Amino acid sequence: MLKRCKHYLTAGAVAVMLLGTAGCSTSQPTASAHSAEVDLISEVREASNQLISKSSGINSHDPLLAATFADIDDLQQSSTFGRALTEQFTSALTSKGLPVIEVKMRESLFIKERTGELILSRKLNSLVEAHDAQAVLLGTYAMGGNYVYVNVRLVRTSDNIILGSHDFSLPLNRDIKAMLPRRR
Repeated sequence: MLKRCKHYLTAGAVAVMLLGTAGCSTSQPTASAHSAEVDLISEVREASNQLISKSSGINSHDPLLAATFADIDDLQQSSTFGRALTEQFTSALTSKGLPVIEVKMRESLFIKERTGELILSRKLNSLVEAHDAQAVLLGTYAMGGNYVYVNVRLVRTSDNIILGSHDFSLPLNRDIKAMLPRRR
């Protein structure tokens, strides 16, 4: 009986020591998305390369029209982040030799029909005709808990066919959060 008590006491002492040392761990927690460094320009350049490689039927002589990236939850709204994405994609596409016409408008250049599909607005259609644009660069973004998810596409203006599309995500760090509207 005494041996059994000593055995339980020894096992209990070992358990207490193991539990006590568990709080002394020296490993560092992994970096969260909120503190992750993001080179937005490099990320967008890579995404534009992917978009171009996935797009068929793009003529390097006919212009593209760039529309402001919109919040997927409210396509009539954009943000500093959406406008910055548009600027960065425009820069990346022109550096690849594609002519891009910049359009700065207050209203969204595309709308969401009741079916949930994105269509070009009447105003955008008239701009397309005026500039004889072959396609429109459209993009949306969605905020998640730790990431912002971006979709970019090139839509042919003659029939609204998507010529190419690319999705990517960025950590929702302080820098990107500062460019997005506050959540309600």
